[in-house]
Parts: sequence; C-alpha cells; structure tokens
Amino acid sequence: MIDVAIAYNRYKFLGEEFLTWLWYVIENDQILIKNFDRNFVGLEIGDRIVFENRRKESPERITIKGEEAGLEEGILALKNGALVTELNMIYRSAELVWQFTLKGESLNFSSLNIPKTDLPDSDEDIEGFVLEKLFLYDKSLQLVKNLFAHFVKLRISNKWLNKEVSSIRKWIQSS
Repeated sequence: MIDVAIAYNRYKFLGEEFLTWLWYVIENDQILIKNFDRNFVGLEIGDRIVFENRRKESPERITIKGEEAGLEEGILALKNGALVTELNMIYRSAELVWQFTLKGESLNFSSLNIPKTDLPDSDEDIEGFVLEKLFLYDKSLQLVKNLFAHFVKLRISNKWLNKEVSSIRKWIQSS
C-alpha cells in the first residue's frame, strides 16, 4: 500500500490541472456545467486566482486579487507553464449565489459564502432552517464533486490528449 504522503505529493497535480481546466470551461463551455445543475445560471472567476509555476529552477507563485483585476497576467502565467492552484468562483443557480475558493492541492473549500436565508420565526422552524442551510452548503459541494468526477473521466480518456489539451492550449495562446 502506498504511503499517504507519497500519494499526496504524486497526485496533487490533478487538483491543479482540474482548476486550470475549470477556468478553461468557465471561459469556453458553460453549457457543460448545466449538465450538473438544471437551474444553473453561471459560474465565473471571483476576486482571487493563484498560479504556481514549478517548471522553473525556483518555483514561482503569482496571485491576482481584486474585483476588477484583469486576468491577462494569469494567461501569461499559463503560457509560461504555470497551473492554477487556487480559484475563487461565483456560482449562480436559479436566483441564488454562492462564492467560494477552491484549493487545487487538496480540493478544500475556503471562504464558502452561501445564499442568505431568513432566520427561523419560531422553535418549530429551526429544523427547516438547518436543513435549508445544509442543502445550500451541499449544493456547491455537489457541483464541484460532479465537475471533478467529469474531469477525472476526461483526464484518463483518450479524448484528453487527442482533443482537450490542444483546445486548452489554443485558448491560452489566443487569449
């Protein structure tokens, strides 16, 4: 059996490739995301994206922050071989909005903001309030889980090397 630390270091690139692919999907194929949420309205890059380029002698880390930040520097980082290591996203479904950061190394969520809910009016409403909160947390988790499962199936298929990698490279070069 493989040691957990070895497996973690060996496969952490998958989360970073996933986030890089997800940025590509956000920019080029939002219809794909609709397959995982019938009420899907949109998924967009939020106010923070982090890149790492480990191909150089000394690894380089680039962070783009701010609501009006341009992503041109991020595209340049991708052109130089970097991958996305953290991605802040805004997820819209029906009239609800979530915002969260996903870390590629571990696929951990951070700063997950779910849609606001009304406080319960009485003690009898507390159970419904808790269930609604759980549903809202779970909805964002399920979206990422389904997108990652789709990515892994794609990543191990022939389609990854035959089509997807070249499409992503074209997107990077044309941006």
